[in-house]
Amino acid sequence: MPAEILVLALACVLLFVHVQVAIHKKTAQYGVDWNMGPRDEDTPPLNDVAARLERARDNFLETFPVAIVALFGVVLADKSGPVTEAAAWTWLGARAVYLPLYWSGVHKWRTVVFGISAIALLVLLGVLIFG
Repeated sequence: MPAEILVLALACVLLFVHVQVAIHKKTAQYGVDWNMGPRDEDTPPLNDVAARLERARDNFLETFPVAIVALFGVVLADKSGPVTEAAAWTWLGARAVYLPLYWSGVHKWRTVVFGISAIALLVLLGVLIFG
């Protein structure tokens, strides 16, 4: 199996972690009845940690479609190789580090890590588009 496909599968696991961690903290604040109900009622603003986890999840969801296209694309176009493998692992590693950095409220370094993940995606897209 190409490394890019393995990275994509592991990214799906990371997405699951994002979703579960965010909803766990949100449920801790609003309660199990809220979680199991229709969630129609107005709720107070999330506490800082739960809000950061939602933003981290949303950020992952915003970039994940680009990663899917880039990672599948290089494999389907038969353009995968050492550069795309390194970019894929770099992207996944940066995204995995991003979650705890955002969770704990680390700024600056969180932005640097996001930038690394974005550059890795641009490398993948560059190979896909320009070969």
